[in-house]
Amino acid sequence: MKPLFDSFWRAVGYCLTPRMLVLSLLPLLVTAVLALGLSYLFWEQAIDAVRSTLQSWALVDSFLRWLSTMLGDQFRTVLALMIVVALSIPFIVALVLVLVGLWTTPAAVAMVARRRFATLERRHGGAWWKGALLSLWYTLVALVAVLATLPLWLIPGFALLLPPIIWGWLAAKVMGFDALAEHATVPEREAILRAHRWPLLVIGILTGFLCGVPSLVWTLSPMLLVLAPFVAIVCIWLYTLIFTFSALWFTHYALTALERLRSAEAKMAAVHPAMSAMPPLQVVEEVPPHERRGPPDGTDPFDLGAR
Repeated sequence: MKPLFDSFWRAVGYCLTPRMLVLSLLPLLVTAVLALGLSYLFWEQAIDAVRSTLQSWALVDSFLRWLSTMLGDQFRTVLALMIVVALSIPFIVALVLVLVGLWTTPAAVAMVARRRFATLERRHGGAWWKGALLSLWYTLVALVAVLATLPLWLIPGFALLLPPIIWGWLAAKVMGFDALAEHATVPEREAILRAHRWPLLVIGILTGFLCGVPSLVWTLSPMLLVLAPFVAIVCIWLYTLIFTFSALWFTHYALTALERLRSAEAKMAAVHPAMSAMPPLQVVEEVPPHERRGPPDGTDPFDLGAR
């Protein structure tokens, strides 16, 4: 637990440095441009598609009519907006995480290594294209998990638990690889990810719960749904900061684990030469009784009574 909390506070301090704040703007700009462009092209069509889908379901349409009599005629429009926003958030979060893993995490690893682990050897056990492919693969798996569990989100409490678990698993897989790609060999990386899988998953899940904070912005006022494309930019920036902090947290923890692993290996290597300098043990084979050779007369030389 001590390395977990120590890496947490160090990540907080590093995340507030001007360099990391500036680096967090690059994923923000790319994601914001894509979000605004897609909303300009497909925003109205997406809302109309959601409304027509809800009206095509007889039971849902009857329920919405009943709610409209109590909440007003604009309830359907607000509900359609909420559904479009809710469906857009997982894709925005996944894109931000991939961009942070590709651009921000290498810079975070370089800064942490320069300041804390200057003597840690870089063994280059993970190529950048492997990290990119793994990020895309794990992201697709996470999005499938989100879509598969959407009906469970309607159950009270599940909407607060399932997304952090999914995003936590995704962050642990993506950022765990990125944090060790530059310094660890493949066997070292696999050993650390296997031995520290639960602490890394805890870091990821806590990051997933932090990702719920930007979603609370939408609950401040229903009028924010009208300005959804611009409010989304604020949320994207918050997501970027959270994942930047997560990258720093994973980096501090993973490089500390790597340093301890190599220190333990160095101690073992120092013990083995001392053991190899000792003379080898003489192994004496026991001769079966029927193969033992005595004097020519057949008497036992160790039998004093025979003498």
